[in-house]
Amino acid sequence: MLDLIILSLHFFICFLISIAIWYGPKDVDSHSSSTGGTEMQPDGLVFIGKEDDIKKSQRITAKIDGREIVVFYHEGKFHALDSRCYHEGGPLCRGEIEDIDGQACIVCPWHNFKITLETGEGLYEGINPQEPSPTPKWQSKGVKQRIHKVTIDNGNVYVSPPDLSVSFDSDYFAEKYKQGGELAMGKQSHSEAME
Repeated sequence: MLDLIILSLHFFICFLISIAIWYGPKDVDSHSSSTGGTEMQPDGLVFIGKEDDIKKSQRITAKIDGREIVVFYHEGKFHALDSRCYHEGGPLCRGEIEDIDGQACIVCPWHNFKITLETGEGLYEGINPQEPSPTPKWQSKGVKQRIHKVTIDNGNVYVSPPDLSVSFDSDYFAEKYKQGGELAMGKQSHSEAME
């Protein structure tokens, strides 16, 4: 009986949190990032913003052909990747950057999935049970998140449009958010994230 009460309370709290997220502010970001105004250049690159502005804010989100991307400035380098996590579409623009096994990784705020900024690889910590004394080690799940090439020219930051001839796991959520926006995916993904 106590288990049933605890489970009911858990679902009720999850429901309240989902409502708060659903009706809460939509464009608030704790890292002061802003949405870049994108414009296509003659060479095909997309202007994202001024280098100094992105360095100050550490991150900026923008849309390229309707696809939401995030550009991070971390330890002297710019990195761009799809803004929606390959796992369930969590907003990577709101995640924290951590050093994992010598690699800068963005941690998805919904389910703590770790993705390298440099390559887009999903990382997990696992053990090899066949080792004499198995110890957890960080390993790659493979490249899951689409990254985008960043170009700096005369103080401006540009991103190359994605090469869609090669697919990545993050493409699914990039397309879902592109077609329906946050409201279409937000309710389902937020409630799943709370479970």
